[in-house]
Amino acid sequence: MNNITALITGASRGIGAAIVQRMNIENIDVLAPSRQELNLLSNESIDLYLKTIKSPIDILINNAGINLVSNCQEVTDKNIEETIQVNLVAPIRLIRSVVPYMIKKGYGRIVNISSIWSFVSKHGRLTYSATKSGLDSVTRTLAVELAPYNILVNSVAPGYTNTELTKMNNTESQIEEIKKKIPLGRLAEPKEIAEVVYFLASESNTYITGQVFVIDGGFVCQ
Repeated sequence: MNNITALITGASRGIGAAIVQRMNIENIDVLAPSRQELNLLSNESIDLYLKTIKSPIDILINNAGINLVSNCQEVTDKNIEETIQVNLVAPIRLIRSVVPYMIKKGYGRIVNISSIWSFVSKHGRLTYSATKSGLDSVTRTLAVELAPYNILVNSVAPGYTNTELTKMNNTESQIEEIKKKIPLGRLAEPKEIAEVVYFLASESNTYITGQVFVIDGGFVCQ
């Protein structure tokens, strides 16, 4: 995969950082903007960042996301707006920007990082679940639209993963209880998610598109 450029959002930690490391092993040129460089809460920031990109994008990984836990009676307008902006609007705007080059080249790979909360639900995940379900719908629609141009679009839906976000939304005792509910008995490691993302984004993937891959140790099977 020489002369391939990947844009990865939310790459400073967790799953995003693991994806960057996996891409680096394959000598892929990676653009992993910081929040200061690319603030997904701001459409202006998105547009300005896109103008700074010098290399055409062959791979887009929409990994960045926020999960502001709040039940339906307490969810604020700010919570709703920010979650929709970061988890759904920003990925669509980035896709819209990179697709013209992919169409011209006749090649492209887009991987959206979804969540098991697109399939199942939990208290306080109202806006998060809604946006991740929306992102999976984006994946399916684009898979159909872009297939004639050899652009493959898929989602990866991680379950409980050993990241700062998981630890932020769950106490240590809660995480131990969660592990008991996972058939494999543990959280996923970010590198395990990154392996699947890399395959879907690579030239080895020649026929898979429009799919949502759940990586959760069997959690949603119960």
